[in-house]
Amino acid sequence: MKESAYKSAGVDIDAGEEVVERIKPHVKSTFRDGVMGGLGGFGAFFDPKAAGYSDPVLVSSTDGVGTKIKIAIDTNRHDTIGIDLVAMCVNDLIVQGAEPLFFLDYFATGKLDPGTAETVIAGIAEGCRQAGCALIGGETAEMPGMYAPGDYDLAGFTVGAVDRDRMLTGDKVREGDIVLGIASSGLHSNGYSLVRKIAANTQGCEYASPAPFDTRKTLGEAFLVPTRIYVRSILPLLKKADVHALANITGGGLIENIPRVVPESLCVQLDAKNWELPPLFRWLAAAGNLEFGDMARTLNCGIGMVLICAADEMAACRAELEAGGETVFEIGRIEPRGNNPELRIDNMESAWATTTR
Repeated sequence: MKESAYKSAGVDIDAGEEVVERIKPHVKSTFRDGVMGGLGGFGAFFDPKAAGYSDPVLVSSTDGVGTKIKIAIDTNRHDTIGIDLVAMCVNDLIVQGAEPLFFLDYFATGKLDPGTAETVIAGIAEGCRQAGCALIGGETAEMPGMYAPGDYDLAGFTVGAVDRDRMLTGDKVREGDIVLGIASSGLHSNGYSLVRKIAANTQGCEYASPAPFDTRKTLGEAFLVPTRIYVRSILPLLKKADVHALANITGGGLIENIPRVVPESLCVQLDAKNWELPPLFRWLAAAGNLEFGDMARTLNCGIGMVLICAADEMAACRAELEAGGETVFEIGRIEPRGNNPELRIDNMESAWATTTR
Protein backbone atom coordinates (compact mmCIF):
# COMPACT_ATOMS: atom_id res chain seq x y z
CA MET A 1 0.00 0.00 0.00
CA LYS A 2 1.31 3.44 -0.95
CA GLU A 3 2.40 5.63 1.94
CA SER A 4 0.05 8.54 2.59
CA ALA A 5 1.18 11.94 1.39
CA TYR A 6 0.81 13.37 4.90
CA LYS A 7 3.05 10.67 6.39
CA SER A 8 5.65 11.28 3.70
CA ALA A 9 5.58 14.94 4.78
CA GLY A 10 6.45 13.87 8.33
CA VAL A 11 3.09 13.59 10.11
CA ASP A 12 2.06 10.07 11.18
CA ILE A 13 -1.70 9.95 11.88
CA ASP A 14 -1.40 6.30 12.96
CA ALA A 15 1.14 7.26 15.65
CA GLY A 16 -1.24 9.94 16.89
CA GLU A 17 -4.07 7.43 17.14
CA GLU A 18 -1.76 5.05 18.99
CA VAL A 19 -0.98 7.75 21.54
CA VAL A 20 -4.71 8.36 22.12
CA GLU A 21 -5.28 4.65 22.77
CA ARG A 22 -2.26 4.44 25.07
CA ILE A 23 -3.30 7.40 27.22
CA LYS A 24 -6.99 6.52 27.64
CA PRO A 25 -6.51 4.55 30.88
CA HIS A 26 -4.27 7.29 32.32
CA VAL A 27 -6.88 9.93 31.51
CA LYS A 28 -9.80 7.91 32.83
CA SER A 29 -8.02 7.42 36.16
CA THR A 30 -8.28 11.17 36.81
CA PHE A 31 -12.06 11.54 36.32
CA ARG A 32 -14.00 13.08 39.20
CA ASP A 33 -17.47 14.41 39.99
CA GLY A 34 -18.48 16.95 37.37
CA VAL A 35 -16.95 15.27 34.33
CA MET A 36 -19.49 14.75 31.56
CA GLY A 37 -18.65 12.30 28.77
CA GLY A 38 -15.34 10.72 27.88
CA LEU A 39 -12.25 11.25 25.74
CA GLY A 40 -12.52 11.88 22.01
CA GLY A 41 -15.00 14.69 21.49
CA PHE A 42 -14.23 18.07 19.95
CA GLY A 43 -14.61 19.65 23.38
CA ALA A 44 -15.11 18.54 26.96
CA PHE A 45 -18.04 19.22 29.29
CA PHE A 46 -17.81 19.85 33.03
CA ASP A 47 -20.66 20.58 35.45
CA PRO A 48 -19.55 22.76 38.44
CA LYS A 49 -22.84 22.10 40.22
CA ALA A 50 -22.10 18.37 40.22
CA ALA A 51 -18.72 19.24 41.77
CA GLY A 52 -20.52 20.72 44.78
CA TYR A 53 -20.54 24.47 44.14
CA SER A 54 -23.58 26.65 44.77
CA ASP A 55 -22.37 30.05 43.55
CA PRO A 56 -19.12 29.27 41.73
CA VAL A 57 -16.68 31.74 40.26
CA LEU A 58 -14.46 30.08 37.67
CA VAL A 59 -10.71 30.64 37.90
CA SER A 60 -8.35 29.70 35.06
CA SER A 61 -4.61 29.36 34.62
CA THR A 62 -2.18 28.36 31.88
CA ASP A 63 1.55 27.69 32.05
CA GLY A 64 4.42 25.58 30.79
CA VAL A 65 7.51 23.98 32.28
CA GLY A 66 10.19 26.16 30.70
CA THR A 67 13.64 24.81 29.94
CA LYS A 68 13.38 22.11 32.60
CA ILE A 69 12.05 20.09 29.66
CA LYS A 70 15.52 20.27 28.11
CA ILE A 71 16.98 18.40 31.08
CA ALA A 72 14.25 15.74 30.80
CA ILE A 73 15.11 15.33 27.12
CA ASP A 74 18.88 15.29 27.66
CA THR A 75 18.61 12.67 30.43
CA ASN A 76 15.83 10.68 28.69
CA ARG A 77 13.70 10.90 31.85
CA HIS A 78 10.16 11.86 30.91
CA ASP A 79 8.07 10.44 33.76
CA THR A 80 7.84 13.50 36.04
CA ILE A 81 7.83 16.50 33.71
CA GLY A 82 4.05 16.15 33.36
CA ILE A 83 3.67 16.52 37.15
CA ASP A 84 5.55 19.81 36.84
CA LEU A 85 3.14 20.95 34.14
CA VAL A 86 0.08 20.33 36.30
CA ALA A 87 1.72 21.85 39.38
CA MET A 88 2.59 25.07 37.61
CA CYS A 89 -1.07 25.56 36.73
CA VAL A 90 -2.99 24.25 39.74
CA ASN A 91 -0.78 25.94 42.34
CA ASP A 92 -1.83 29.23 40.74
CA LEU A 93 -5.49 28.32 41.30
CA ILE A 94 -5.25 27.31 44.94
CA VAL A 95 -3.71 30.66 45.90
CA GLN A 96 -6.97 32.30 44.84
CA GLY A 97 -8.98 29.88 46.94
CA ALA A 98 -10.05 27.80 43.95
CA GLU A 99 -10.24 24.03 43.69
CA PRO A 100 -8.83 22.73 40.38
CA LEU A 101 -11.64 20.97 38.50
CA PHE A 102 -10.18 19.99 35.16
CA PHE A 103 -7.00 20.16 33.12
CA LEU A 104 -6.04 20.09 29.44
CA ASP A 105 -2.57 19.61 27.99
CA TYR A 106 -0.79 20.50 24.77
CA PHE A 107 2.09 18.25 23.67
CA ALA A 108 4.03 19.33 20.58
CA THR A 109 6.94 17.61 18.84
CA GLY A 110 8.60 17.31 15.47
CA LYS A 111 8.20 13.54 15.18
CA LEU A 112 5.83 11.70 17.45
CA ASP A 113 7.28 8.89 19.56
CA PRO A 114 4.24 7.15 21.11
CA GLY A 115 6.27 5.76 24.02
CA THR A 116 7.68 9.13 25.05
CA ALA A 117 4.31 10.82 24.60
CA GLU A 118 2.59 8.21 26.76
CA THR A 119 5.21 8.57 29.50
CA VAL A 120 4.85 12.36 29.55
CA ILE A 121 1.05 12.23 29.57
CA ALA A 122 1.06 9.54 32.26
CA GLY A 123 2.99 12.07 34.37
CA ILE A 124 0.34 14.68 33.62
CA ALA A 125 -2.31 12.21 34.79
CA GLU A 126 -0.35 11.60 37.99
CA GLY A 127 -0.20 15.35 38.59
CA CYS A 128 -3.95 15.58 38.06
CA ARG A 129 -4.55 12.78 40.58
CA GLN A 130 -2.38 14.61 43.11
CA ALA A 131 -4.39 17.79 42.50
CA GLY A 132 -7.78 16.05 42.45
CA CYS A 133 -8.64 17.40 39.01
CA ALA A 134 -9.75 15.61 35.87
CA LEU A 135 -7.64 15.41 32.72
CA ILE A 136 -10.52 15.87 30.29
CA GLY A 137 -8.76 16.68 27.05
CA GLY A 138 -5.71 17.92 25.24
CA GLU A 139 -3.87 18.14 21.96
CA THR A 140 -0.97 16.13 20.56
CA ALA A 141 0.68 18.04 17.71
CA GLU A 142 3.27 16.58 15.33
CA MET A 143 5.01 19.41 13.46
CA PRO A 144 7.97 18.40 11.30
CA GLY A 145 10.63 21.06 11.02
CA MET A 146 9.54 22.94 14.14
CA TYR A 147 11.58 20.97 16.69
CA ALA A 148 14.97 19.26 16.75
CA PRO A 149 14.87 15.43 16.76
CA GLY A 150 13.73 14.19 20.17
CA ASP A 151 12.59 17.61 21.36
CA TYR A 152 9.07 18.42 22.53
CA ASP A 153 7.25 21.17 24.37
CA LEU A 154 4.34 21.26 26.79
CA ALA A 155 1.63 23.68 27.83
CA GLY A 156 -1.13 23.19 30.37
CA PHE A 157 -4.52 24.78 30.94
CA THR A 158 -6.66 24.39 34.04
CA VAL A 159 -9.99 25.66 35.31
CA GLY A 160 -11.07 25.70 38.95
CA ALA A 161 -13.94 27.03 41.01
CA VAL A 162 -14.41 28.87 44.26
CA ASP A 163 -17.65 29.97 45.85
CA ARG A 164 -17.94 33.73 45.53
CA ASP A 165 -17.72 34.42 49.25
CA ARG A 166 -14.48 32.41 49.64
CA MET A 167 -12.33 34.08 46.98
CA LEU A 168 -8.78 35.03 48.05
CA THR A 169 -7.65 38.38 46.65
CA GLY A 170 -5.21 39.67 49.28
CA ASP A 171 -7.59 42.43 50.43
CA LYS A 172 -7.75 40.88 53.93
CA VAL A 173 -4.01 41.20 54.61
CA ARG A 174 -3.33 43.45 57.60
CA GLU A 175 -0.39 44.91 59.51
CA GLY A 176 0.90 42.33 62.00
CA ASP A 177 -0.12 39.32 59.92
CA ILE A 178 2.29 36.38 59.96
CA VAL A 179 4.00 35.04 56.84
CA LEU A 180 4.34 31.25 56.78
CA GLY A 181 6.63 29.59 54.25
CA ILE A 182 5.79 26.08 53.00
CA ALA A 183 8.82 24.13 51.84
CA SER A 184 9.43 23.46 48.18
CA SER A 185 10.44 20.05 46.86
CA GLY A 186 13.42 21.58 45.05
CA LEU A 187 13.80 24.03 42.19
CA HIS A 188 10.21 23.45 41.04
CA SER A 189 10.01 24.72 37.43
CA ASN A 190 11.61 28.15 37.40
CA GLY A 191 15.08 29.51 36.79
CA TYR A 192 16.28 26.56 34.72
CA SER A 193 18.00 28.67 32.08
CA LEU A 194 20.22 29.97 34.90
CA VAL A 195 20.55 26.53 36.50
CA ARG A 196 21.56 24.90 33.20
CA LYS A 197 24.11 27.65 32.57
CA ILE A 198 25.69 27.15 36.01
CA ALA A 199 25.86 23.39 35.50
CA ALA A 200 27.38 23.80 32.03
CA ASN A 201 30.04 26.18 33.35
CA THR A 202 30.98 23.99 36.36
CA GLN A 203 33.72 21.47 35.70
CA GLY A 204 32.71 17.85 36.26
CA CYS A 205 28.98 18.61 36.47
CA GLU A 206 27.35 16.19 34.06
CA TYR A 207 23.71 15.23 34.48
CA ALA A 208 24.79 11.59 35.01
CA SER A 209 27.33 12.56 37.71
CA PRO A 210 26.53 12.46 41.43
CA ALA A 211 25.05 15.77 42.55
CA PRO A 212 27.74 17.77 44.42
CA PHE A 213 25.17 18.63 47.12
CA ASP A 214 23.57 15.15 47.40
CA THR A 215 25.58 12.15 46.23
CA ARG A 216 22.53 9.87 46.62
CA LYS A 217 21.21 11.34 43.36
CA THR A 218 22.64 12.22 40.01
CA LEU A 219 22.63 15.89 39.11
CA GLY A 220 19.93 15.21 36.53
CA GLU A 221 17.71 13.48 39.09
CA ALA A 222 18.12 16.36 41.54
CA PHE A 223 17.21 18.91 38.88
CA LEU A 224 14.16 16.89 37.78
CA VAL A 225 12.52 16.48 41.20
CA PRO A 226 8.93 17.43 40.34
CA THR A 227 7.24 20.59 41.53
CA ARG A 228 5.25 20.04 44.71
CA ILE A 229 1.48 20.26 44.32
CA TYR A 230 -0.06 21.98 47.35
CA VAL A 231 -3.75 21.49 46.60
CA ARG A 232 -4.50 18.56 48.92
CA SER A 233 -2.86 20.19 51.95
CA ILE A 234 -4.19 23.73 51.43
CA LEU A 235 -7.74 23.11 50.20
CA PRO A 236 -8.98 21.59 53.51
CA LEU A 237 -7.27 24.41 55.43
CA LEU A 238 -9.18 27.05 53.48
CA LYS A 239 -12.44 25.53 54.75
CA LYS A 240 -11.30 25.66 58.39
CA ALA A 241 -9.11 28.74 58.89
CA ASP A 242 -9.20 32.43 58.05
CA VAL A 243 -6.36 32.55 55.53
CA HIS A 244 -5.72 36.12 54.36
CA ALA A 245 -3.60 35.37 51.28
CA LEU A 246 -1.50 32.77 49.50
CA ALA A 247 1.37 33.26 47.04
CA ASN A 248 2.81 30.65 44.68
CA ILE A 249 6.59 31.16 44.49
CA THR A 250 7.33 30.74 40.80
CA GLY A 251 9.09 33.01 38.28
CA GLY A 252 10.26 36.09 40.16
CA GLY A 253 11.09 34.12 43.29
CA LEU A 254 10.24 35.35 46.76
CA ILE A 255 10.85 39.00 46.00
CA GLU A 256 8.41 39.38 43.12
CA ASN A 257 5.62 36.98 44.07
CA ILE A 258 4.68 37.72 47.68
CA PRO A 259 3.96 41.44 47.13
CA ARG A 260 1.41 40.47 44.45
CA VAL A 261 -1.04 39.54 47.23
CA VAL A 262 -0.27 42.36 49.67
CA PRO A 263 -1.95 45.82 49.58
CA GLU A 264 0.32 48.68 48.48
CA SER A 265 0.06 50.33 51.91
CA LEU A 266 1.88 47.38 53.49
CA CYS A 267 5.22 45.62 53.05
CA VAL A 268 6.57 42.13 53.63
CA GLN A 269 9.50 41.61 56.00
CA LEU A 270 11.20 38.20 55.84
CA ASP A 271 14.08 36.88 57.92
CA ALA A 272 16.38 34.40 56.17
CA LYS A 273 17.43 32.99 59.56
CA ASN A 274 13.94 31.52 59.97
CA TRP A 275 14.35 28.76 57.39
CA GLU A 276 17.18 26.60 56.13
CA LEU A 277 18.39 27.28 52.59
CA PRO A 278 18.51 23.77 51.03
CA PRO A 279 21.91 22.43 49.89
CA LEU A 280 20.92 22.63 46.21
CA PHE A 281 20.43 26.39 46.48
CA ARG A 282 23.62 26.84 48.49
CA TRP A 283 25.52 25.00 45.74
CA LEU A 284 23.95 27.13 43.00
CA ALA A 285 24.84 30.30 44.90
CA ALA A 286 28.47 29.21 45.26
CA ALA A 287 28.95 27.63 41.82
CA GLY A 288 27.21 30.49 40.03
CA ASN A 289 28.66 33.24 42.26
CA LEU A 290 25.11 34.50 42.71
CA GLU A 291 24.17 37.51 44.74
CA PHE A 292 21.61 36.38 47.31
CA GLY A 293 19.19 39.15 46.40
CA ASP A 294 19.37 38.13 42.75
CA MET A 295 18.82 34.48 43.72
CA ALA A 296 15.76 35.39 45.79
CA ARG A 297 14.35 37.20 42.75
CA THR A 298 14.90 34.17 40.49
CA LEU A 299 14.52 30.99 42.58
CA ASN A 300 12.19 29.86 45.37
CA CYS A 301 15.11 29.42 47.82
CA GLY A 302 13.38 26.47 49.50
CA ILE A 303 9.93 28.09 49.91
CA GLY A 304 7.42 26.91 47.33
CA MET A 305 4.26 28.51 48.74
CA VAL A 306 3.58 31.36 51.17
CA LEU A 307 0.54 31.71 53.43
CA ILE A 308 -0.41 34.94 55.22
CA CYS A 309 -2.74 34.86 58.22
CA ALA A 310 -3.52 36.73 61.42
CA ALA A 311 -1.14 36.07 64.32
CA ASP A 312 -3.83 34.29 66.34
CA GLU A 313 -4.52 31.93 63.41
CA MET A 314 -0.87 31.05 62.81
CA ALA A 315 -0.59 28.02 65.12
CA ALA A 316 -3.77 26.41 63.76
CA CYS A 317 -2.74 27.00 60.14
CA ARG A 318 0.71 25.60 60.74
CA ALA A 319 -0.61 22.52 62.53
CA GLU A 320 -3.11 21.80 59.77
CA LEU A 321 -0.48 22.12 57.04
CA GLU A 322 1.97 19.90 58.92
CA ALA A 323 -0.77 17.30 59.42
CA GLY A 324 -1.17 17.41 55.62
CA GLY A 325 2.49 16.52 55.14
CA GLU A 326 3.99 19.97 54.66
CA THR A 327 7.13 21.43 56.22
CA VAL A 328 6.27 24.92 57.47
CA PHE A 329 8.38 27.85 58.69
CA GLU A 330 7.37 31.18 60.22
CA ILE A 331 9.42 33.35 57.86
CA GLY A 332 8.18 36.89 58.42
CA ARG A 333 5.40 39.39 59.01
CA ILE A 334 3.46 42.20 57.40
CA GLU A 335 4.48 45.74 58.31
CA PRO A 336 3.45 49.28 57.31
CA ARG A 337 4.95 50.31 53.98
CA GLY A 338 6.22 53.79 54.82
CA ASN A 339 9.56 54.21 53.05
CA ASN A 340 10.25 50.48 53.02
CA PRO A 341 10.52 48.43 49.82
CA GLU A 342 7.52 46.22 49.11
CA LEU A 343 9.55 43.25 50.37
CA ARG A 344 12.83 42.92 52.20
CA ILE A 345 14.73 39.86 53.34
CA ASP A 346 16.95 40.37 56.38
CA ASN A 347 20.07 38.34 57.23
CA MET A 348 20.58 36.69 53.84
CA GLU A 349 24.35 37.08 53.96
CA SER A 350 24.75 35.61 57.44
CA ALA A 351 22.13 32.85 57.09
CA TRP A 352 22.85 31.73 53.53
CA ALA A 353 26.63 32.15 53.35
CA THR A 354 28.56 29.07 52.19
CA THR A 355 32.13 28.10 52.92
CA THR A 356 32.80 27.50 49.20
CA ARG A 357 31.56 30.89 47.98
